Amino acid sequence: KWSNARSQQAGLTPVYYTDAGLTQVYTSGETDGVYPNWAASGYRLPTEAEWEKAARGGLSGQRFPWGYTIDWSHANYSSDWVGGAPYYSYDLAPTSGSDPAFNDGVYPYTSPVGSFAANGYGLYDMAGNVFEWCGDWYGTPYAGGSDPRGAASGNGRVLRGGSWYGTAYDSRCACRNFDLPSDAFSVYGFRCVRGL
Repeated sequence: KWSNARSQQAGLTPVYYTDAGLTQVYTSGETDGVYPNWAASGYRLPTEAEWEKAARGGLSGQRFPWGYTIDWSHANYSSDWVGGAPYYSYDLAPTSGSDPAFNDGVYPYTSPVGSFAANGYGLYDMAGNVFEWCGDWYGTPYAGGSDPRGAASGNGRVLRGGSWYGTAYDSRCACRNFDLPSDAFSVYGFRCVRGL
């Protein structure tokens, strides 16, 4: 709904409809079944493939948008420790738990945009802070390819990128999660992309 409202405000053709014939623009109520008009010029959620390409920022073969390891100088996430050491060898945070720079004792422990360096495409927070919704239904395996649009149906929509509550593992560019589209939590957010 938000993407369609933003599209209409900008004078662009909305992307999401409530019917397969693309005659009724999705503007109100709640529904898990929306139909995208891929040719529309408006705003929408990214596909999972678009999100991952954007997150990598031009790098390939790396775990994160900046390289192979993570710490609190790169992203807002929760370090998971076991037996006095990080659970994941690539997690270099100095202690276990949430980033103390953003843990003020009151949930959520989100960080302001721009708290960390942008990736190679100039995008902020592609790892950590909040999981980001993608427009695709979760399907296994991930479709991959040059511009896949994901499964045609499913039980949940894709979430990518990790969060302030998620671990180093969740913050990897390749990590995939999902939830029901109707669920809302302080660890979920979104960013829009625009058709051309």
